[in-house]
Amino acid sequence: MRIVLLLIMLIYSVSPAMAQLKKADDKQAQERIAQIKKQGDVYLWGEAQGKTLNVADRDALADLIGQISTSIQSDFTLIRNEDPNGYSETYKGVIKTYSQATLSNTERVVVGKEPKVTVFRYIKRTEIAKIFVSRKNKIIGFVESAIRAEKKLQMADALRYYYWAQTLLRSHPDGATIKMTNEESGEQYLLASWIPEQINNIFNNIRVMKGDSKVDGNFRQVELFFTYKKEPVSNFDFTYWDGQDWSNITSAKDGRGVAELPTIADENKMDLKGEYIFVGEATIDTELKDVMETLEPVPYKSSNLQLSSVSAKPKQAQKEIQKAQEKTAARTEPFFDYVKDDAEYKNIMAEIERSIVNRSYDDVRQYFDSEGWDMFTKLVNYGRARICGTPNYRFAKTDDGVICRSMPLAFYFPNNNCSFVEDVVFEFAPDAKIVHSLSFGLAQTALEGITGKTQWSEASRLTLIRFLENYKTAYALKRIDYISSIFADDALIIVGNVLKKQPVQDAITIEPDKQVVRYTKQTKEQYIKNLSVCFQSNEFINLRFADNEIRKAGSGEIYGIQIKQDYFSSNYGDTGYLFLMVDLNDRERPVIHVRAWQPEKDPDFGLIDLSSFTF
Repeated sequence: MRIVLLLIMLIYSVSPAMAQLKKADDKQAQERIAQIKKQGDVYLWGEAQGKTLNVADRDALADLIGQISTSIQSDFTLIRNEDPNGYSETYKGVIKTYSQATLSNTERVVVGKEPKVTVFRYIKRTEIAKIFVSRKNKIIGFVESAIRAEKKLQMADALRYYYWAQTLLRSHPDGATIKMTNEESGEQYLLASWIPEQINNIFNNIRVMKGDSKVDGNFRQVELFFTYKKEPVSNFDFTYWDGQDWSNITSAKDGRGVAELPTIADENKMDLKGEYIFVGEATIDTELKDVMETLEPVPYKSSNLQLSSVSAKPKQAQKEIQKAQEKTAARTEPFFDYVKDDAEYKNIMAEIERSIVNRSYDDVRQYFDSEGWDMFTKLVNYGRARICGTPNYRFAKTDDGVICRSMPLAFYFPNNNCSFVEDVVFEFAPDAKIVHSLSFGLAQTALEGITGKTQWSEASRLTLIRFLENYKTAYALKRIDYISSIFADDALIIVGNVLKKQPVQDAITIEPDKQVVRYTKQTKEQYIKNLSVCFQSNEFINLRFADNEIRKAGSGEIYGIQIKQDYFSSNYGDTGYLFLMVDLNDRERPVIHVRAWQPEKDPDFGLIDLSSFTF
């Protein structure tokens, strides 16, 4: 009690001095503000008063944005040329998308205290260009991602990143003059003209062939096959005219897609449109989303696709499709030891196909153990599952049985206006009668990234493939028990979420541009609990691995897996870099020791990887 009284006396004894100091500080602040206002040729400023510091700061920033807007309005030549009449309103909307970026590039002076506080925001005119640096860097980053995706035949990703880069370019004051250098040739590209050329080039080199079709009630399922420069695409998103309306966006994988038409529609005269705007997925980046909502979309006539003329000749089309598929599969074929006498496995898969087509799932229950049956029932109820085209099965030997690669299934989610194709991998036990595991197969490019690591044993590479496929599938099928089993009890789990609102003060935050990200370190128990809530609140979850880089630790079977991951669900989406440090010494029981997520490369240390840890 004596200590408390002494503290109270001390506080009261210094209060008058504190008050005098505050008055002195306010006077100095007001003098500083007056000096800045006299130098209009050097500074731009905004000023506001409010009941709270946050309100005053927000309004001061808005005032400053208005001043900056006036000083650089003539620089936005791209949007001026697009719409000279509506330029003023469009320009104001574009400028608002810079508000958060401006906040980190301005100085602040505060006078008074709540509930009557004044905030003065100012910036040197010579510093204005820095406001736009982060957006330029994002533009360049999108273009680089598009180029990498195009080389890997990930055409959906390439189109998405090219168009997103073009969208941000239109919102940049230097958009008409920003260039990029080709690392291989040294040639410089003027992005304002080069990006549209790349988008048109992709569409002009996409070819669509029609494969088999199957009647299902009042609808006909039509197999479609997509190639880019005669190579099956790794991914491609499209819509099609069903006779009455354009369909939901549909995803093709490893060349295969499917269209569902009314039986009365003419499947040989199908119109298709390639997707390139990806407005739904743009919500993963708040800054991009704001710009896309402000600017009118750019129409690309080249995105209108028609069936190849060879589609009118079914036998010839099927031969070309099969030839392209075999060419793709041949890139990983030397790695797998395929079963020569596979009749028994094919018969089982044919029965499973029939059960999916007829929705008579109990007819094939005898082929599954309890875990496999549970996964199969979840699988056929994951969206509205349908066989996509004619499967081309390959049966590969493993130490503990046989893997069937793969059954193409199309999944429909009408409530969320989306659908996509996944290749489902089945695992047979040694007796060839029990299927004990199912998973969504990796895309061909991702498979090649692992099978090409010839310095690792075949067993290690196969274990990595199975681990990543099971990991991806566990989130889609909401296998919370499996996910819990593969995380070590003391795992380091760093979770990131892109936030729409300002984060609370007790979180670790990074604020690149307008995107606000909260990073939290969680225990395994916390992570699994939060994941369970996420599973319950989403109709679907889908992970798309755009790139993966895998490194092996010096000894044992410890791997660092760096994945460029797109995460999509019915109420949330983000894109970023997922790092997993996984112990595969026990091939049947993988253990994740580290899981970390970053929205982008950190400017200081890049990406979290194996080098971030000591062994």
